[in-house]
Amino acid sequence: MKYFKKILRYAQPYKGYAWMNIVSNVFYALFGTLAFVSLMPMLKVLFGNSEKITEVPQFNGIGDIGTYFEEYSNYYINRQIETSGELNTLMIMIALVIATFLLKNLFGYLAMYFITFLRNGVLKDLRNALYKKTIDLPVSFYSEKRKGDTIARITSDVLEIQHSFLSILELIIREPLMILFTIIAMLAISPQLTLFVFIFIPVSGLIISRIGKSLKRKSDRVQKEQGMFLSILEETLGGLKIIKGFNAERIFNRKFNESTSRFYKYSNSLINRQNLASPTSEFLGIVVIAILLWYGGSMVLVEKTLAPEEFIVFMGLAYNILTPAKAISKASYGVKKGNAAAERVLEILETESTIQDIPNATEKEGFNDKIEIQNISFKYEDNYVLHDFSLTVPKGHTVALVGQSGSGKSTIANLLTRFYDVNKGVISIDGLDIKTISQSSLRNLLGLVTQDSILFNGTVKENLLVAKESATVEEIEDALRIANAWEFVKDLPRGIDTNIGDSGNKLSGGQKQRLSIARAVLKNPPIMILDEATSALDTESERLVQDALEKMMKNRTSVVIAHRLSTIQNADKIVVLSKGKIVEQGKHQELLAKKGVYHSLVEMQSLA
Repeated sequence: MKYFKKILRYAQPYKGYAWMNIVSNVFYALFGTLAFVSLMPMLKVLFGNSEKITEVPQFNGIGDIGTYFEEYSNYYINRQIETSGELNTLMIMIALVIATFLLKNLFGYLAMYFITFLRNGVLKDLRNALYKKTIDLPVSFYSEKRKGDTIARITSDVLEIQHSFLSILELIIREPLMILFTIIAMLAISPQLTLFVFIFIPVSGLIISRIGKSLKRKSDRVQKEQGMFLSILEETLGGLKIIKGFNAERIFNRKFNESTSRFYKYSNSLINRQNLASPTSEFLGIVVIAILLWYGGSMVLVEKTLAPEEFIVFMGLAYNILTPAKAISKASYGVKKGNAAAERVLEILETESTIQDIPNATEKEGFNDKIEIQNISFKYEDNYVLHDFSLTVPKGHTVALVGQSGSGKSTIANLLTRFYDVNKGVISIDGLDIKTISQSSLRNLLGLVTQDSILFNGTVKENLLVAKESATVEEIEDALRIANAWEFVKDLPRGIDTNIGDSGNKLSGGQKQRLSIARAVLKNPPIMILDEATSALDTESERLVQDALEKMMKNRTSVVIAHRLSTIQNADKIVVLSKGKIVEQGKHQELLAKKGVYHSLVEMQSLA
């Protein structure tokens, strides 16, 4: 139940609906009991067993409520028979029964009406909290996580919480009250017969809890497997060209089929175990009803200590307990299933971000002097990818980082943007350690263009507004012109309002990259980080993109991670990395003259 209490926090804003639900459920349970009790006066008329009481009976306290109700109903019936006749009295009794059942169902509907707002409100807030946490957590959190598993937690796990945990909010009040009111009515009719009901409830509860013992483990397996096949689906949609290009459909079909087969097996095991609750509780209920029929029948027929109409109403009340008892037994299964889902959801919600702003972090407004990287070392897992690395980037300068793949170039971009934190050393801007600057204001100073053009399913305009939400159409068009993107955007069917498809797939690689550059230009940051922005382009696209980059970098401070060395010949400083260390640095011609590592890299690319 510890997870239930944590999830319950999200119901706080909707407590008004919870109170209305509770009030409605109290009346539902009350009229649900009275609906059966109201049958007794009618049955007395039918059996002709109404004792003639001519004076209004006296109420002698709560312990005498059963006798008082019986005597008062007899008094009322006899009075009605005398004034209206037996048939008219019967009609009044029938109207009373209909009225109590109507009120019971009306309050039942109202209870469902109010709980709907609470359940869907918690569902919305949980999903919003999960999505916010998904964005807030650092990039490193997802380096080993499957995307499909995160999607499953936000979708199906939250839905499971709604179906299981939040259904219990309803059962906590309604079903126990229904049982309580029914037992009070039964005790008023016959304490001896009620004893059997007290025996039945704990026995059935014990049996059902034994059946549901392994439900949490089984449910957890089902939800994890759901995350697995959603991951495969997400990977398939993202890599469809590769799958088709390599005729790998059979491999991915097999992976997906294996996952859904496991899901099928685990789901069958879980649902079959869950489905035991209803028939088990119903069978146990019928066993008790049979005992009641035998014992109560002997009280009516042999001992004559119980009137026939009392026995019939008692049997109705006994059966009235079965429905809430079944609901409570199913709810106990729901708790176990909900526990597994809540544990997975809370795992994300309660994960502390490893990259956080310090208290009273500095809100840095501009960039005035230099970026300084001082003796930093960094590792993603066990092995360091940067060792004692130092570099200074003065304001207005362009510094290029080159080297073989795996030399640590992109890692520096990740550290400057604080997607990761350094293990040793300090990165500072204008003498301020970036760990003391708020992440929001730090990233306001930075523009980022990556090797992979990350665009979203939306219009050209919507993709650029990610950088500056308040930008005007004129500012967007100016940014597109600087990025050499206006030439193709103006020819699109609806210009900047044209949808570019999932990940911008309606555009060519060069067009996507120029849109990414336009987005960075629109942000207009003082520092630009370009992570191999031209490495995946053809010669013509590279020329256009390179021209756009040069226009964008004019009068800015730029850190360029370069794969194609021809694009960084005009840099103020070129830093050559190998295995996380600086092996050479200088201008293009200086490094060529040294005939060292940089010269070898240029030679290899010119031969290619």
